[in-house]
Amino acid sequence: MKHKFVLAGLALAVATGGLTAPALAGGSDIVGGVIGGIIGGAIVNEANRQPRTVTKRTYYKKPTMSSAQREANREVQVSLNHFGWNVGTPDGVLGRNSRAGISQYQAFMDFPITGELTDIQRSILTTAYQKASLGGSAVAQTISTHPQGMRGLLMQTRDQMLGTGDATYAGNSIGGLPPQISEAVFEIARSSNVEPQQLMARSGFVQLADLNNDGRTDYLLDTSVLGPGFWCNDKSCAVRVFASTPSGFSRNDFQAYNATPAMFTCQAGACQKTGANIQNNAPVTAAAPAPAPAAPSFSTQIASQPAPAMPSFVAPAPVAEPVPVSLASFCSKTSLVTSSNGGFVTEASLTDPGQALGEQFCLARGYALDEGAALEAKIGGFTPEQIAAQCRDFGALLSEQVAAIGSSPREATLAKVKSFIAGSGMSPAQLSGTAKVCLSVGYRTDDMEVALGSALVLGGLGEGAYDELVGHHLMQGIGTAERPDLAMDWYENALSAQPVFAPAQPERSGLIRKAALMMNGRADASSAPKPAMALPSFAAKAAELVETAAPQ
Repeated sequence: MKHKFVLAGLALAVATGGLTAPALAGGSDIVGGVIGGIIGGAIVNEANRQPRTVTKRTYYKKPTMSSAQREANREVQVSLNHFGWNVGTPDGVLGRNSRAGISQYQAFMDFPITGELTDIQRSILTTAYQKASLGGSAVAQTISTHPQGMRGLLMQTRDQMLGTGDATYAGNSIGGLPPQISEAVFEIARSSNVEPQQLMARSGFVQLADLNNDGRTDYLLDTSVLGPGFWCNDKSCAVRVFASTPSGFSRNDFQAYNATPAMFTCQAGACQKTGANIQNNAPVTAAAPAPAPAAPSFSTQIASQPAPAMPSFVAPAPVAEPVPVSLASFCSKTSLVTSSNGGFVTEASLTDPGQALGEQFCLARGYALDEGAALEAKIGGFTPEQIAAQCRDFGALLSEQVAAIGSSPREATLAKVKSFIAGSGMSPAQLSGTAKVCLSVGYRTDDMEVALGSALVLGGLGEGAYDELVGHHLMQGIGTAERPDLAMDWYENALSAQPVFAPAQPERSGLIRKAALMMNGRADASSAPKPAMALPSFAAKAAELVETAAPQ
């Protein structure tokens, strides 16, 4: 296979001594597995510097960091890295490297240099990163025209949030929303005499749905959350519905109260109100003038009228080919809902299993992106474009295996994967390194065939933790068919393997299992498997894979 040559070289660079383990953002050095010796030696040296006359010491228990705080710290580290203050691989621990990066960020932004972020400094940093990740013409224009380039987004976000810049907000975005929807938020904020951030914090102000069944996110802005005022009077409030079209978003204005996506249906960019309060069905925008009334002719009118029928205000769904769902868009939407909810769903607060699994999917995707990017950065002799091209070939070679995910049980799919591994001509270590790099490339370029094929290879090599990604894809129907039933076997094998994604958060296993069971109709699901409903155990098979194909 002609595709093997560059891939093999790429994988060899990953699998051999050409790559060293990266430094964590928290400041630890993991080289040669001697981290314990380094830390232990530092403690001994520090103790030797203390006066020997000191005999009484007070020991303090290190506080336990919550998973939500760790993820918030990790977002800070990812944001710092993005804007050029390299703090190492994001690990959720704000250690030596992270404090230095924070100080550099504060100096650049003319903030007091403390090495610790205030709430507003953190918000500016992460909001600017979300804008950069979302992209769009406004972001591209800022980056290309601002003297500070990419960091100009930080200064622009600071000016907006602190009120020191352009008060019109025109052409900018907020909260990861597309520019057109953001401009409507700013319009409402100006007229209501409130800050845009205050609007975004109101539960129900921004609602997301696919109202026209085109596979893209549509947006609803409901001003009834503001209470009586310019935009909302009694039971009639301004509602902005933005339906996605190939050329952007089409805005539809209505009057309603406590609006929800279920109250509207859209065909392409045109929307109408349905269900309750149908008397307000007409949009706020002026309708076309009615034709002049004709002279009545009752004899012909009665004869021509059809028989009475039950009214139906729901437009039939258009028949069209399904549009592939963008994982990047899915994660942006999930992140927005997470922010609106005040943080990640936990097992104790679990009521929406779809949101919980979406959050964990995007969290795992972030770890895979970071892992692959760290390996790719140390590969010599290949440009990122060359690596991406080779990964596209890698995905194409695995198209048959990826196609089997949505219709075959896990064991049948893995049998096809192991057949591919056996005929690849590459060692397990080479394939593992290639798959980790290409997994990151697939997620970065939104190429689900590359990402899913890479995850399958890692699972086929015995690195079972990557089965979690396949389970998420099946649960959400991204890159494959939506099959919650098939997802369960992938989840169960992943949750019994050595964790790779957020390894410091053991509570993820219980949350994922419980949410997955709920998605399969188990409303009373417990995070612990019940004997009567036990799922198959693949421990023996996992052991066999480890013996035959040890991971890198």
